[in-house]
Amino acid sequence: MKDEELIWEEISTEHIVRDEWIDFRRSAYRFPDGKIWQPYYSFTRRDYAVVVATDEEGRVICVRQFRQGIRQVTTEFPAGAIEKKDGEDPQTAALRGAQRELREETGYVSDHWRPLLTIPSNATISDNYAYLFAAENCRKVTGQELDAMELLRVETHTAEEIDAMLAEGNFQQSVHALAWLLARKTRGEA
Repeated sequence: MKDEELIWEEISTEHIVRDEWIDFRRSAYRFPDGKIWQPYYSFTRRDYAVVVATDEEGRVICVRQFRQGIRQVTTEFPAGAIEKKDGEDPQTAALRGAQRELREETGYVSDHWRPLLTIPSNATISDNYAYLFAAENCRKVTGQELDAMELLRVETHTAEEIDAMLAEGNFQQSVHALAWLLARKTRGEA
């Protein structure tokens, strides 16, 4: 079967919630065999950046915060929405967003950035992308500058501690776990 024979045709869409943060939709699709499937729920939200950051001692900079989806406090990497300017290259906007999130959430900055991967956040139901970066030799230059909805604590961990959290299921953001594995692999640590 050719790829063209796998494509669903969207035949109707209702925007259930549409604001600056999310466009949550209920759609109907026609499958290649003519069958109609509805409702199919999907959403658009902002692209975001995830930063695997290490300080000057090689410790991994993480944040702890409550995640409503699983109703738990999680350990994860600094991350946040990307704000694009009109006509701006997406990778440029992503790097600027990653640098901003690292500084705002942790007070750290870096002069050593590496893009790791750009990947759909959840290709099944969402059309946004995650831009993954590594930032090395980070240095603390300021305190946190958190958004009104953010309440988080900064922690540093060894690479071995992050590996153990992953192995035990205690590093629960899947895209962040991917970023960690890619950062380790591209540094020859896998």
